Amino acid sequence: MIKTSVYIVDDDQQVRESLAWLLESVQLTTQLFANGHEFLEQFTPGLSGCVVLDVRMPGINGMDLHKSIKEIDEHFPVIIVTGHADVPMALRAMKEGAFDFIEKPYNDQHLLERIQAAIHHYDDIQKQHEKDQELSTLFNQLSKREQQVLTEILKSVPNKRIAENLCISIKTVEVHRANLMSKLRVKTITELVRLAIKADKA
Repeated sequence: MIKTSVYIVDDDQQVRESLAWLLESVQLTTQLFANGHEFLEQFTPGLSGCVVLDVRMPGINGMDLHKSIKEIDEHFPVIIVTGHADVPMALRAMKEGAFDFIEKPYNDQHLLERIQAAIHHYDDIQKQHEKDQELSTLFNQLSKREQQVLTEILKSVPNKRIAENLCISIKTVEVHRANLMSKLRVKTITELVRLAIKADKA
């Protein structure tokens, strides 16, 4: 299992270490980076946690770093901290998907709460993504004919009509129907419909 970390990106060593101490006091693991390039060299999709970054840094600034992070993993939460905030900058950050935009000096408890919220939010997204993948795998198991029968079932077409539409026997329809329900791990039409809706198949 990937360990959850808070990635702190700030060119001020004292700020990095102070924030790391604050987070580690509540048992949050931290990784520190002096600039955006260092962070991007090791950032990959699927990491667990969030990024806390400063706006004004040499090389790649915080706003551009945020954009690069979103290009790699659009859902990874980014909290932007700055002592030079203005409304247009905050609006741009939020429109580009920042989880939050916090001005210095910040309240330690507020920052901790937002970091925890960002981590939980991303965990929820990851869990939903895993469920979506599982559903997709289930439906991908169906043969072409089973998919055709499923489409008819979801339109409430009776077996006799399905047989006519697909030019197969009613017995064959019944076999495909039983097979697809077995593959999808459902026992009733109601369960089948619910699953199809979740998988965006209905």
